[in-house]
Amino acid sequence: MDTTLRDGEQTSGVSFSAAEKLTIAQLLLEELNIDRIEIASARVSEGEFQAVKGITSWAEERGYIKRIEVLSFVDGGVSIEWMKKAGAKVQNLLTKGSLNHLTHQLKKTPEQHFAEIAISVALAKENDIETNVYLEDWSNGMRNSPEYVFEFLAFLSTQPIKRILLPDTLGVLIPAQTFEFISKITAKYPDIHFDFHAHNDYDLSIANVMEAVKAGIKGLHVTVNGMGERAGNAPLESTVAVINDYLPEVSINIKETSLYSVSKLVETFTGYRIPANKPIVGDNVFTQTAGIHADGDNKNNLYFNDLLPERFGRKRKYALGKTSGKANIEKNLQELGLKLNQEDLKLVTQRIIELGDKKETVTKEDLPYIISDVLDSHAYQDKITIQSYVLMHSKGTRPSSTLSLNLDGEIIEEHAQGDGQFDAFMNALTKIYKSKKMTLPKLIDYAVRIPPGSSSDALCETIITWINNGKEFKTRGLDSDQTVAAIIATQKMLNVAN
Repeated sequence: MDTTLRDGEQTSGVSFSAAEKLTIAQLLLEELNIDRIEIASARVSEGEFQAVKGITSWAEERGYIKRIEVLSFVDGGVSIEWMKKAGAKVQNLLTKGSLNHLTHQLKKTPEQHFAEIAISVALAKENDIETNVYLEDWSNGMRNSPEYVFEFLAFLSTQPIKRILLPDTLGVLIPAQTFEFISKITAKYPDIHFDFHAHNDYDLSIANVMEAVKAGIKGLHVTVNGMGERAGNAPLESTVAVINDYLPEVSINIKETSLYSVSKLVETFTGYRIPANKPIVGDNVFTQTAGIHADGDNKNNLYFNDLLPERFGRKRKYALGKTSGKANIEKNLQELGLKLNQEDLKLVTQRIIELGDKKETVTKEDLPYIISDVLDSHAYQDKITIQSYVLMHSKGTRPSSTLSLNLDGEIIEEHAQGDGQFDAFMNALTKIYKSKKMTLPKLIDYAVRIPPGSSSDALCETIITWINNGKEFKTRGLDSDQTVAAIIATQKMLNVAN
């Protein structure tokens, strides 16, 4: 059961629009083939009501309505009325799974709480709504008040409910406890469908999921990208991979090849960035950096494991840097359709190591320039170079630039003003090109990024997208100064377009 749209939306700063919720719901059910989705909490807001109504209308038409679930409350039927109006047919009733929560939050006895739950369950049945029951703080309940938990389960076993949902609400379980607690419950109630809802506060959610499955759990709650409160929930993508690879006795029907695309869409909708090293969906997790690994991949795939990127609609990459070695470079050259002899390859490798030592980012697209620089290849030699420039910016005056350009051996100098230093630089460059009756590619996107966690004097990377004769291309520049990085990227552009 995926709860990205309910529990995942409790990630700090995340809020889905109604249209986004519908799109994600459609992808989860039809693209990924998730069994059930929890899409909202009852009574939250008018916007939430409209979002639920939109999803249930679509689900009713497709025959998915019993796969749509809503978190509800023990409130004398108010949640049931809300769900009826929204068209939802399955409630996940939130109740207290620990004596501590019951005593100090609700200030009620178990008998009072159970009686009120019975009313909510009966009302749901009268209105053709199925009931699953959450035992909030169940993990602490098993730790500190197991007698209460089993008293509660004995009561629930007499009620017309479909599933009992066991959440590690505060993410406190370790794998051994998960197995112990769930084993005790499934042994006592083998015919009841229990779900396990893991949180990741100790980074143990996937380990706990594995132990829950081994202990006989019949349902798991996950979120795309592990979204959720605090450290988040068990991530869908890792849960699927672990079950498929390490729990062969369990059969699931999730479409692995769609996990990455859905993950990226959720990232876009939320603005909640996926860490580059996040298993399965992170940008770097299928990138080999060490040269020995690339060499091993060339020799009978010695460094492959079962997590092949193609399973998830992805492709293996080979990074270029100070640890990459010749094998990584050869892999990237193959993709560019280039081949070097061993001596030339050794020289290029040394230059990439030097750049890596300076913390420069080397990309596959940079390789022709590095080859040109190292081998003095006429085919890649820069014909246009920026000889010098002066950038001026002071309070009360417009930014200005004086530029000296070497254009096929001719030195041309121009001065211009602009709305910023780089704009002034580009205006001076445009003047030079106009004087030679040449046309500059058009700048259509300009992005700057600084490595996360770096200090204020760190390098920044400027990535500029240009269009020339209807064809888009990108150039990059790296420097501790943003404008200088942009100028480096611009010089690359001049030679690509020339």
